[in-house]
Order: sequence, then structure tokens, then C-alpha cells
Amino acid sequence: MIYLTTVKPKKETHMNENYMSPTQLAKRLKISRQAVVEKIHKGVIKATKAGRQYVIDPKEVDRLAKLANINDEDAKNTAKVKANMSKEKVLKTIKEKGINTIQLWFADILGILKCVVITQRDLEEALFHGKGFDGSSVTGFAEAQESDIIAMPDESTFQILPWEGTAMPVARLFCDILNPDRTPYAGDSRYALKRALKKAEKLGLTYYIGPELEYFYFKSDKSPEILDEGTYFELIPNDIADVLRNKTVDILENMGIQMEASHHEVAPSQHEIDLKYNKALVMADNIITARYCIKEVAKANGVYATFMPKPIFGVNGSGMHVHQSLFKGSSNAFYDKADKHHLSVTAKQFIAGQIKHAREICVLTAQWVNSYKRLVAGYEAPVYSSWAQRNRTALIRVPLYRPGNEKATRAELRCPDPSCNPYLAFAVMLTAGLEGIEKKYKVPEPVEPNIYKMEMSEREHRGLIALPGNLYQAIGEAEKSAIVREALGEHIFTRFLINKKKEWEDYRIQITSHEIKKYLPIL
Repeated sequence: MIYLTTVKPKKETHMNENYMSPTQLAKRLKISRQAVVEKIHKGVIKATKAGRQYVIDPKEVDRLAKLANINDEDAKNTAKVKANMSKEKVLKTIKEKGINTIQLWFADILGILKCVVITQRDLEEALFHGKGFDGSSVTGFAEAQESDIIAMPDESTFQILPWEGTAMPVARLFCDILNPDRTPYAGDSRYALKRALKKAEKLGLTYYIGPELEYFYFKSDKSPEILDEGTYFELIPNDIADVLRNKTVDILENMGIQMEASHHEVAPSQHEIDLKYNKALVMADNIITARYCIKEVAKANGVYATFMPKPIFGVNGSGMHVHQSLFKGSSNAFYDKADKHHLSVTAKQFIAGQIKHAREICVLTAQWVNSYKRLVAGYEAPVYSSWAQRNRTALIRVPLYRPGNEKATRAELRCPDPSCNPYLAFAVMLTAGLEGIEKKYKVPEPVEPNIYKMEMSEREHRGLIALPGNLYQAIGEAEKSAIVREALGEHIFTRFLINKKKEWEDYRIQITSHEIKKYLPIL
């Protein structure tokens, strides 16, 4: 139900002085304008219609502000409850909701979602003892002679999948992968990230992540046939893609995955969903969930969603800009009010670590042959290792500080794309940053001019080093990297690079349509 009243013209001046627009309220509540409008339509927020616009009464603003403070506390409490959700509570919920299908989720070393399905009858056994399976056919997992491994559900990740409907509800749990003796399995990507996070914890630091997921909607998976000709932030009337994106946001919010914003991106048929920052392990799980949800919603509506980094030549590719911060308790360890950039020594050392090791970790943040078609000049993607505040051609951007918003101080790494394995990408990103902190790396000067337009001599003078130009170069850099080996562990390090070498060789021997078009008529 929408609460609407008629505003008399004579009250208009008074209204403009005291009422809030949806945009102003969004800033006050620290949520997106889209979220405010949706809450108005659902009747959660009482709004007054003034012409074609909504306005919110000052009393309603006060009510919402107080509620937001309460909800902040509720969110913290909910997070605590979820983190401590017992196996017994999961079993009770499954029984009460009549859920008979439970999906046990995990990712292979490429970040591809895998699933073992069990029934309510088998859940108790799985929760307490795990579910054994043959890992020999999972990319990067066990060899045939050592194939028995265990999927151990993490009860804190329990969720009912909204897109599966209520007639036959389905739930899911993320799993840690264990050896038969219950020790962590070395091929588990989630475990690799946990190891890196443990290293940060020893320094008293917690790693937070806020990713921007870009992707395309196409008519099918057969060819990149676009649905719209929209551009950045464009709102297109009767646009199915806009409807799909909004449905996806609503589903993810209902699953407890909070959004910062969503909008149309620069390229035709390209969209973006920004997830609200969270702890790195939770965020890696959320990215896997969001990617699956985006694809499911698209499929249910007869179209195809893809996270392929560069599906269309000549337009922007899809990146996953990753906003990062380190906290010590409740304080942002990246913030220093005395610094001209408002960056602490810790933040500068972290940034320096990522810049120094950028070439080495690139194979994890941009892991496919196609990823390097995106990392080219002219399309808002980084090509050189540098940092800046305003410059979006830099590898790392530090958004300008807003007074009173210390917790938002962060470093945005711009080379990852949304098709990476988030567990492994975050593991190497964190390890590189911590290396900078532990070894007290000195951060270079920020580079604000457009790097794309620089002369080579100026880039050399500034000491700017190019990122790998293709997957083959990225493999070579990672292969000799001590920090990549440390972050991944020997098992994943070896198998991941073997997989990438095969991918490169498969690509290298292909005859492309470009070659036929260019060379056949003249050679």
C-alpha cells in the first residue's frame, strides 16, 4: 500500500524547505535512491506526491532516521546470530519450512560453482559429519588415487533460495572441503582465503571488501546480441534488463546480501550491481551467490547474463572494481586525518604492496584469456601499476575523503573482473597488501594525469610498469612469485597454473575470424 496525499499549492514553498526528496533521504539513511523509491512503492516509507515527484514529511524522516539506527544495531545482532547459527537451528528451520532439497555449494579452483544435493533426511548427518564425494572430476581437486574428500557445510551460510519458489523450497549451505581425516583440504579455494585472513588477524586486522559487479544481458548464450542501446546510468522506459536487475537486487536483499546501488553501465546492455562492503570471506560467498542469482533471474525471463570480461569489441568490458579496507576493531586502519590524502601509513604500505606485486597477482584477478582483451587503454580499465584519487586510468583509486565518513576510506583495485575466483583473488590481493605492511614498502607518488595519453618517456620517468598484456605473460609472472605461491599453497598454485597453461595453448592454436578476414585476401 502506498501512502499518498494531495499537496496544496499554497503549501509548496513551506514543503520545499522542510520536506525531503528521495535522493536526500537516501543520503540521510545511507542507502540508494532506488531503495528509497522501492520502499515508497511497497508502503514501507510514507510519501507525499508533489506533481510527478515524491516528498517525505519531516516527521517521517525522523521516524526513519531513528529506525535506521535501530536497524543498524539489529543488523549487527543478526550478523552475530547468523555467525553463531547452530546446526540444530538449521535442522529446525528446514523442518518448519518443509524443505526437502538442500544444495551443498563449493567452488572449484577456477571459481566455478559446484553443488551436491541432499535431502532433509541426510542433512543432520551432513551437518555433523560432512558429505563425502569423489573429487577427481572437480577442476583442481584430487587425483583419481586420492579422490575421497568431504564437503563440510558451514551452518552460518544457510539460506533459502528465493528464486526456487515456495511450492518446493530449496536451501543452500556453503561448504569447506576436508580430507578424510577432517583436516582442511589443500585444494579448497575457501581455505586459501581463510589462511590469508588468519595472517591479517595476527596483525590485529580485518579485511573488508566492497565489489562492483559488472555484467551483460544478451538474448542468448550463442552470440552477444544486446537487449538495449543504453549508456551510463540511463533509465530506459519498458526496459526488460532494468526489470531483471531490480528483481535480482530484491532477491539478494531478501537473502541478506545488502546492496549499495545498481545501474546501467557504459556499454550497451551492460549493467552493474554494487554489493555493500563486508568481511572478505562473507563477500566471496556473496559474489558466488550474486553471480548465480543474476544468471538464474535472466534465464527465468528468457535471456542470458554473462560475466565474460570482454564479450563485445570496441566497448567497455566488465570489471569488478574491488573496494578494500583494513579495520582494527571498529576503527578503519586506512584513515589518518593528518595526512593530505587522509591515508594512514598502513594504507600506503598496503597500496604499495599491491602495486609492487600487481603483475604477479594478475593471473588470479584476471584469470581468463578474454580478461586481457578488457585490460587495454581507452576503456576505463587499468594498464599500468599506479595509484591516484581522481584518475580512473590508475590501477588503484583512493576515493576522495568526505568529512565525517572515516570508515569509508578505502583503496579501489580496478584490475579484477567479475569472472575471477573471488576466494583466490582476495587471498592474493590481501597477501600482496600485507607484504607491503610487513616490509614497510614506500608508496610511489600518485599519478593523476590520464595514463592512456602519456608519452612513453613520461611513463618511464614516473616508473610506471605495465600489467601483463595477455594470459601467457600473467602466467609467467605468477609462476616465479613467492607471494602467489604462499597465498595459494602448493596444491592450488601448481594445479591452477597447469590449467591456465592449457587454456593459453588451446587459445594460441585457434584460427580466429579476425585472421581469416585480415590475411586470407592478401596472403
